[in-house]
Amino acid sequence: MGGHNAGTAGAAVLVLVLLGTALAPAAHAQQVVDPGVRHASTDGGAPVPMPGLSAEEMFFFQDGMTRFAAVEAVTPSPLQGGGLGPRFNSNACASCHSQPYNGGSSPAANPLYAVVNADGASNQMPWFEAHNGPVREARFVSSNGVPDGGVHNLFVISGRADAGSCSITQPNFLPAGNPLTGQGGNSNVVFRIPTPILGAGLIEAIPDSAILANMNANTQAKQGSGVAGHANAIQGGTVNRSANDGTITRFGWKAQNKSLLMFAGEAYNVEMGISNDLFPQERDETANCQGGVGAPNDSDNIPNPADPPSATAVLSDIESFAIFMRMLAPPPPAAPTPSTLHGSALFVSTGCALCHTPALSTGLATAGGRGKPPTPALSGKQVPLYSDLLVHHMGSGLADGITQGAAGPDEFRTAPLWGLGQRVYFLHDGRTSNLVQAISAHASSGSEANQIVRNYTTLSAQDQQDLINFLRSL
Repeated sequence: MGGHNAGTAGAAVLVLVLLGTALAPAAHAQQVVDPGVRHASTDGGAPVPMPGLSAEEMFFFQDGMTRFAAVEAVTPSPLQGGGLGPRFNSNACASCHSQPYNGGSSPAANPLYAVVNADGASNQMPWFEAHNGPVREARFVSSNGVPDGGVHNLFVISGRADAGSCSITQPNFLPAGNPLTGQGGNSNVVFRIPTPILGAGLIEAIPDSAILANMNANTQAKQGSGVAGHANAIQGGTVNRSANDGTITRFGWKAQNKSLLMFAGEAYNVEMGISNDLFPQERDETANCQGGVGAPNDSDNIPNPADPPSATAVLSDIESFAIFMRMLAPPPPAAPTPSTLHGSALFVSTGCALCHTPALSTGLATAGGRGKPPTPALSGKQVPLYSDLLVHHMGSGLADGITQGAAGPDEFRTAPLWGLGQRVYFLHDGRTSNLVQAISAHASSGSEANQIVRNYTTLSAQDQQDLINFLRSL
């Protein structure tokens, strides 16, 4: 994990260059280090359910956990689902979401090296997928001179033993840049890394009214710091609202997805090429590349009256994924220390909390079932997510050129920071594993975080270290 502290001096100098301040001498800032990934006894273990689930809810959680880890094939088999491809990024949900256990974020060792040529596939590994780098999804800013923004899958099923005569080619991602950072290559290709889904059910259960009340709080402090919170406005012009019903969307790097079911359906289709009841068409309809599986590949399983299945067997995969994510426990923080307690106070005083709101509250929520009482595990809870769930201008340094809804080329959802201590890669494209560098990257022309980063750089070396230690305790 020593690489997590590499480049700290360069990050400190970058802060000074970006902000044009001489208030923090370089030698002073060089003393601040990222202690690296925080480990816990549960790392690599089974996903942790929300406390207080009923026996019935645990049954559905375990079913979703099994499906989340299942490796998909092109054609169905007794042990594998069917429908992988024709174009895909990986072959299991848990492939990308496994740090520190299934449901988390990208692991330290890139799992796609076990996927690229699985079952005889003829793929070449794209240049931006390093052995010791994050899983990256690729989007094209434009195609043939027309704005694009869509995902262009890394791999194809051509050559696989279960793919028949399918013969399609991978996209061209060249020219290459730095494989570890993903920087410096084809400027038309931009990247996203997996967002962790631990505690996602609590985020889903936060009422719109709580998000709006928080958005309208501390307006004087926000305005004085340059924080606007203008976000993916579809209706009303103030927050990231769904174009369908006007409610606030909250999942994904640009808060583009409304619900966990939508999140699951889109990921199944886009990341694994598996059509489903939300996205029933194949992304590539080349006739001989369908694996003999009808579209949608994944749907509710209509029971045979002569052999009725269990309740969970009726569910489609995406419904089971959504229930699993809804019942995943949030990531636990480390025990506080004098350093992290001081860092927590500095997190607020420097202005970080103006966007990374320490906690929001859920309303009455149910894990499933029409007319069922609210689920105690989800209802009336304080959610220490460290996010306002809005999107903000992050400036030219982080802009990816992609518009989703009305979240523009440099706008991103405030990333929830709970679990940050156990994450390996940071920022939307995973360009760094170092928190000091991640903080400096928040500052560039047009960023709402410029004043906050300036506040951070004026802290003493020990204060900066305490703030970093606090972040790694989350």
